[in-house]
Amino acid sequence: MTDLKHLIKAEALRLGFSYCGVARNESLGHLRPFYTGFIQRNGHAGMDYLETYMEKRLNPELVMPGTKSVIALLMNYYPPEALPETDNLIISKHACGDDYHKIIRHRMKELAGFIGSVNGDARSKCFVDSGPVLEKTWAMKCGAGWQGKNTLIISKNAGSWFFIGIMLTSLELEPDAAETDHCGACDSCVSACPTGALDHPYQLDIVRCISFQTIENREEIPENIKGKLSDRIYGCDICQDVCPYNRFASTHSVPEFLPGESLKRMRKNDWLALTADDFELIFRDSPVRRLGYQRLMRNIRAGSV
Repeated sequence: MTDLKHLIKAEALRLGFSYCGVARNESLGHLRPFYTGFIQRNGHAGMDYLETYMEKRLNPELVMPGTKSVIALLMNYYPPEALPETDNLIISKHACGDDYHKIIRHRMKELAGFIGSVNGDARSKCFVDSGPVLEKTWAMKCGAGWQGKNTLIISKNAGSWFFIGIMLTSLELEPDAAETDHCGACDSCVSACPTGALDHPYQLDIVRCISFQTIENREEIPENIKGKLSDRIYGCDICQDVCPYNRFASTHSVPEFLPGESLKRMRKNDWLALTADDFELIFRDSPVRRLGYQRLMRNIRAGSV
């Protein structure tokens, strides 16, 4: 299957993915004690889907029977030009363009179609921030990078500005070598986090994470977090901005990830005066749209303190 793996990797790169790696399917049951403890201490911060589908997350065979291999795909989203931060409120780089779920899922389906065209018996199932798969665990096993102290996947040669797609396939492909940890004594991300969400390296305190509070939290943002948002109103890139491996990051070449002109013109006063119609215009195709106007305004009020 070596030749087929090379064909799949070449097609993945042609489709715009930055990396494609393969791991042999296996049970992740050895992670059960960690995740059980995580759930028991409410480390998942009420995101119940993490608990409901735990067994499937630990065993891809339960997600797609007959899975032989797992393919990890990375797509770069590091922008060629960052949005201005002076006199502005900040949106995470991953959300400045169109919804990455749709873009990556479409390209993964193209890759699955290619696999089917060269092996008619192959079955594949694709996931982008969806479904019961442990994306970062499989990305490490596929050699894409290691899970750093900021809990994100970091590539030694390309940094961490990547979306992750995971494909389960019935093909038995030659696995790539798993990546090892290269964080060493560096704790730049731990020191930079304004809320202390990384005080225990390699373990994210979700409730203290700015990304959780500005994206997933449906209640009011806690007072002890509001004053530490650092002008951020959707997501947070601080732990990536300071990571030394991101000096190797290259800019993406995906037109859909570029911000629209309306977003590029926004400044702090514009955010404070944002209307529901403005919201629909600016974020029509963005992942921010799922947040909704009211919750974004909640974030704007908190982030502009």
